[in-house]
Amino acid sequence: MPLRRLPYRSLSALLARELDLGEDPGTLALMRRLRRARRRGALVRPAFLAMCRWKSPRASRLYARNSPVRVRAALAAALGARDEARRLSALTALSGVSVAVASAILTLLDPRRYGVLDIRVWQLLFALGAVDWRPSGRGFTGRDWLAYLAALRGAAARLGAPVRAVEYSLFRCHRRWQRGRLYDRAILAPRRTPSR
Repeated sequence: MPLRRLPYRSLSALLARELDLGEDPGTLALMRRLRRARRRGALVRPAFLAMCRWKSPRASRLYARNSPVRVRAALAAALGARDEARRLSALTALSGVSVAVASAILTLLDPRRYGVLDIRVWQLLFALGAVDWRPSGRGFTGRDWLAYLAALRGAAARLGAPVRAVEYSLFRCHRRWQRGRLYDRAILAPRRTPSR
């Protein structure tokens, strides 16, 4: 089983004790560079490649297949879209960009509103009953990302915290509570008991 028995019965109870507003220093430096580049209108292929490699360096060859023109157009379309499905669609149209990588791009560009779609966080949300399908946390679709984002945004709004802070806090909790290998099939069933 990838997770030990959880010390909390709900997402709210977990975040009341475990929310950490800190960020990894390397990630924070990348976010600052991207913010400056975005203000200058310089979100171009090197920034795109850095964001993709930050999430998943294994697909670097696929990311590199995207031309500067295609990257610029996709980023502009994603940032100009009025709904999340269109943002996701614009980014996943690029070579190598999965739903999880698209979520990472949006998170790096706007950590107040986005969190990275991650197997660890999904498994923890499932164990706490915040999502009730795909217990393995693999093979994400756009529908999964929208539900994930809604769960994170709801928790962030209740706490007055950035969505990334909620997501990253959950990521770190999973790492502490993980048992066995991350990609094991069995995980804790969601709890249906009231929060403490």
